[in-house]
Amino acid sequence: MPRADQSGLGSVVIVGGGFAGLYTALALASRPSPPPILLIEPGERFVFLPLLYELLSGELHPWEIAPRYDTLLAGRGVAWLQDRVERIDTHTRSLLTRRGRSLAYGRLVLATGAGENRFGVPGADTHALGFRNLSDVDRLRQLVEKLRHEPRPLQRLVVVGAGPTGVELACKLADLLAGAAGVELIEQGPTLLPGSRAFSRDQAQRALQRRDVRVRTGTRVHAVETDGVKLGRPDSTADTALERLSAAGVIWTAGLAFHSPTILPEPARDPLGRLLCDASLALPGDGGVFVAGDLARPAAPAGSEEPAAVLPANAQVAFQQAPLLADNLLRSLAGEPLAPFRWQDLGEMMSLGRGDACMTAGGLTLAGPLAFRLRRLAYLTRMPGLNQQLRAAAGWLAEAWPSPSSPPPSHGS
Repeated sequence: MPRADQSGLGSVVIVGGGFAGLYTALALASRPSPPPILLIEPGERFVFLPLLYELLSGELHPWEIAPRYDTLLAGRGVAWLQDRVERIDTHTRSLLTRRGRSLAYGRLVLATGAGENRFGVPGADTHALGFRNLSDVDRLRQLVEKLRHEPRPLQRLVVVGAGPTGVELACKLADLLAGAAGVELIEQGPTLLPGSRAFSRDQAQRALQRRDVRVRTGTRVHAVETDGVKLGRPDSTADTALERLSAAGVIWTAGLAFHSPTILPEPARDPLGRLLCDASLALPGDGGVFVAGDLARPAAPAGSEEPAAVLPANAQVAFQQAPLLADNLLRSLAGEPLAPFRWQDLGEMMSLGRGDACMTAGGLTLAGPLAFRLRRLAYLTRMPGLNQQLRAAAGWLAEAWPSPSSPPPSHGS
């Protein structure tokens, strides 16, 4: 590794600009006398993933859920480097980026999140669409428009994986297609939404039935082809035991893969690739490295009688970790003891089609249009920064009560 610029040894470098990375940077910048903060993120825009379904359906605009990093961070005391970290040396506290920059750090936060896991299924990488970014939304929207304007008998879309993403996406697609094509939801396990509450599963099942979405559980995708999939039981091996299902498109939402830059020396990971850190979110050793979000697999707090829980890979975890991690970074720089992260399950919210949702929180269970509005309001309060919250709120109010003399908001910022 080239010789690093040693001027950054008092700084905090955050790798990854998703929920965990961005919100930690903003929380740290809001503390009194924060250290220099550098966010390294290759993307141009932060994407508020829980509202990606509303972008697909046209209920929201790109500027509302995908603000630019330079707009978000302007005047916030956080520098942004549009680059990707390739390698980290914890002994020298330095890192190397894809564009050849060698930087030193005082404390490092790894928040590179999760990507799709195609599980080595033949053809999945080549022929299946994803649903994790703006490009995915554009491709899927074009496919929906094609199906709606070029109707053919028995055409269908296949959604692989009946977790929250698959269920929410299947409902939204069925609404958008409006009968122009069928939607099939494939799940290898015995039930949809295996990690969700019974109320959410019940509401999701009803929403899927109302939209004539066919749900196949106990079914594995053995191959993805240009115009369909091969299905069978999870333990099927012979090709003769497989069913071929034609499809105009396949959208893959099953499983996550956890990746980080190369770290020297290599830290301990769980079988899925998440980094094993202590309860304070720090990696063991004296490398000054912390982990946040989907990539983190924290140990249980000292003295806890319960084993460490595997945290869900969702934004709620990142929202809770960010302020604790910001404080721990300051404590670490000051040589003070670190506080443990304690996860609190605040409930769950799911979009179930246009204008429809369900939610469970604080003993409250709610479904329908009111749940849809409350879900949107809850996410409004979680937008990164007051300016973005106010801009998004103004946009939503303008759509609810449009004024003929008011021009539409710009989508380019």
